[in-house]
Amino acid sequence: MKRETYAAARTIAPKLHDYFVRHRNEACARGRENLAWLPDAETIEALVDTAFWASLRREEGYSPRISLALLSPDEARHPLLLERPLPLGPDALTKVAPAMDRPGVYLGVWRRDGELFVWGTTRNIPLLCFIVEVSAPGLIVVKHHAGETSRKFINVAVLEGDLIKVVDERASDNMPDCPQLLKSLLGFDSAVSWIESVNPLVQLAVSMRAHGRGGSLLVVPSGTDAWRESIVQPIPYAVSPAFVELADLSRDAEAAHDELGPTIAAVGGLTAVDGAMLLTDNYELLGFGAKIARKKGSPRVEQVRFSEPIEGAPSAVVHPELLGGTRHLSAAQFVHDQRDAVALVASQDGRFTVFEWSACDAMVHAHRLDVLLL
Repeated sequence: MKRETYAAARTIAPKLHDYFVRHRNEACARGRENLAWLPDAETIEALVDTAFWASLRREEGYSPRISLALLSPDEARHPLLLERPLPLGPDALTKVAPAMDRPGVYLGVWRRDGELFVWGTTRNIPLLCFIVEVSAPGLIVVKHHAGETSRKFINVAVLEGDLIKVVDERASDNMPDCPQLLKSLLGFDSAVSWIESVNPLVQLAVSMRAHGRGGSLLVVPSGTDAWRESIVQPIPYAVSPAFVELADLSRDAEAAHDELGPTIAAVGGLTAVDGAMLLTDNYELLGFGAKIARKKGSPRVEQVRFSEPIEGAPSAVVHPELLGGTRHLSAAQFVHDQRDAVALVASQDGRFTVFEWSACDAMVHAHRLDVLLL
């Protein structure tokens, strides 16, 4: 039987091609070298189409999670080469998927004699390498590597069934008081973002979303205890003295490459405990399991501005209850009462929202960012 073409792949392919052309030209203008091969629209469509149909298959009861990277074996360092390359198709991808469900392992895809095939695996990919990732059944993420010396990846688009979400890379330009976390996730706030190390707060966001239990993280200004007015006392799991390993690693870029990951995992796991984790803006851990309370004399939050960094997604003023459950409502209240603080909320369904006070709107701004964290 002939397989139907995934319509969203055909729709998004030309736009993705234009994106990679533009950013390749910008990278060349900055003098960057060793850039990945520029994918054409036909190849983009084929990879996205195959990944989508593979995502709907099951192998021994498991849904595949795989990452396809478009590069030749010569571009990869220490590639694992198959003696007989695999045809690029859902059947072949589903069979090898159990061995590919590991962070940083990519199936290398290349074209030979006019046909796309899987030549093996690699852990090293060049700058601007085109990546298609199967995150869940019917959920496909297109991203690229942001720099040879960085662990950072930049999401370009998310496809979920017939829903296409293209990341608005100019989202931060449209918000005069855009939070630094959003800028770091978008990766286009400055030219050095191509080579700088990942913001620890970004990695914490990924970690707290990954455990799947939902959680809240409150980032409070160091040097003040004003935030305690919005927290029920005593804090069930207060940390004394403050845990500073994450703070130390954030200041030591060389050590961070080897040690930051395990520390992020340990700290991020604390957000799975009921209540909120408390972290200073210097990354000092103050406690977890904290209960948020409305500040004495402060009004209830009735409206927040909501936005998502997706092309064509409008900004709207909504009641915070429309964003989610108790975590979202309490986070909005905390930021309303503690305007120098930032609240990060992960839902069990994968939604991720950052709450920050907007001086321009004179209200809490809720930034839905899960499209950047997949």
